[in-house]
Amino acid sequence: MSTDETVEVITMPVDEEKIVKKMVAEIADSNEKFMSQSSQDMENFKRIVPVLLEKGIDNVNLTMFDEGTKSKLLNALGEEYIRRGNMNDSVKAFILAGNRQRLVEVGEHYEEVGLFANAIDTYRLADAHEQLLIIGKKCLENGHFADAIKAFRLCNDVENLTKVGDECFQKGKWDYAIEIFSAISSLHKLVEIGDKCLRERQIGYAAKAYELAHDKDKLSALGDVCLREGLLATALKAYSLAGNEMMVTFIRENFGNKLSSF
Repeated sequence: MSTDETVEVITMPVDEEKIVKKMVAEIADSNEKFMSQSSQDMENFKRIVPVLLEKGIDNVNLTMFDEGTKSKLLNALGEEYIRRGNMNDSVKAFILAGNRQRLVEVGEHYEEVGLFANAIDTYRLADAHEQLLIIGKKCLENGHFADAIKAFRLCNDVENLTKVGDECFQKGKWDYAIEIFSAISSLHKLVEIGDKCLRERQIGYAAKAYELAHDKDKLSALGDVCLREGLLATALKAYSLAGNEMMVTFIRENFGNKLSSF
């Protein structure tokens, strides 16, 4: 698979994701004894696989089989999807089979070809925290900050998230730095970002950082700077977030005709 190939990533709401992960765990536990399949078993199931392929993984009904047979069929289907290069459907098959090991191996394949976001999503579905931690560190070393953040957040790894945040701070990657320090509730770091952004006249980032830090004094000070520089809408928003009703009233009374979009 080329690293330039566009691959569909499975996304799902948080609640659905929890259900899927719970399902994988339960199926894996109950079907563990079926995971070791003889080569003869696989050959027998491969005769059914073409029919399942034609029907599609989303439409397959295997309720007539016992759990062991169903698991083996889904694993055979997943292997055939891999052979055909359809990694997305192979992941679906292995989820339904509760085959964490193969999910991890698919994730490793994505990682080998540089599709880190896909790898992280697959490790997430396998609940493979060790692999998430490893790929997070790899992404950080290679400057893939968004992927590193995602992996470390899935692991709830505050220490490594802080490292990513500090590096993003040093490199001026404010979006990432603000996202991280907001996620780990590091209010003093958010204020530090806001201060630096204000010094560099990155007003929007400063406002966002102070807002997420819930620092009313900093927001009022930002409002003062914006007012002096004629940034009336930004000043009004900063004063409003700070609860500075006196300055909110002052701007509305004196510059209401100049406020076009607030």
